[in-house]
Amino acid sequence: MTGSEVPPSFRLAYVPGMTPTKWVRIWNERLAGVPLTLVAVTAAEAADALRHGDADAALLRLPVDRADLSAIPLYTETTVVVIPKDHVGAAVEELSVADLADEVVLHPLDDTLEWERPPGRPAFERPATTADAVELVAAGVGLLVVPQSLARLYHRKDLTYRPLTAPDAEPSAAGPESALSGPSVPGSRVALSWPEARTTDLVEEFIGIVRGRTVNSTRGPKKSPAAREAAGRPNRGGAARGASAGGTKSGGAKSGGTKGGGPKSGAKAGARTGGGTGAGSGRSTKGTKGAKGGRSAGGGKGSGKGTAKRGRPGRTS
Repeated sequence: MTGSEVPPSFRLAYVPGMTPTKWVRIWNERLAGVPLTLVAVTAAEAADALRHGDADAALLRLPVDRADLSAIPLYTETTVVVIPKDHVGAAVEELSVADLADEVVLHPLDDTLEWERPPGRPAFERPATTADAVELVAAGVGLLVVPQSLARLYHRKDLTYRPLTAPDAEPSAAGPESALSGPSVPGSRVALSWPEARTTDLVEEFIGIVRGRTVNSTRGPKKSPAAREAAGRPNRGGAARGASAGGTKSGGAKSGGTKGGGPKSGAKAGARTGGGTGAGSGRSTKGTKGAKGGRSAGGGKGSGKGTAKRGRPGRTS
């Protein structure tokens, strides 16, 4: 390697809450010679890290600007409410938006959920970060709605969380079309994103890993046209190999029978097999050609006579 050559590497950015451990492990198993470096970024920094070349790909939360970034949605996270352990909501398995109507719900500036209308009552001031909002929940200032991965990331012993659901629609006297329903609960959509102009082979490799492709199905060296043709070509040489080996099924029935092409096929199969299969093949041919096939195969006098005797009745069939 000359001084100007740079060994290949791959940089993967990820936002808080993401756990790329499994995919990194698979990468290290399959591409041991290409180091993968993790780059921690905030949700607001993720897209710019890709545009500025600070990362080759990123695990982030949608939406992203598709004008210059490609993205593959991976999954949607469950939305949860972070509450103190002594809160009344800790006694139930889940909470609805209606349950938060009288609660102060914190809405940090780095919130990743796209609300049409945030639930609960707004706090006097919006916390700068989700981490700050968690501290305020612990202090009893209010509650916090976040993707489940962030609730786990900022877990505290004095806090817990419950899934948040939308209230059921309540039909009114005007009919189901005018059903009153509370605000829906958005989910955080996680995606793998990368600059569209820099879709490299290593990016393709990581896409394959994230999508669950096996080691045999990931992108690799392309086969030549001849190799692809050979891989897709059916096995047409079975009959010939069977005949030369003296196999009854391949050489006798198929080469010398009705499917093999008639009298000439029987004689040729007999010639190649040296007597055994040739005699069997000669049954469907004329006697003279069957005998000739048996003798020309070098199978001996007995082989030739045997084929000739079987061949005579064949003239009347």
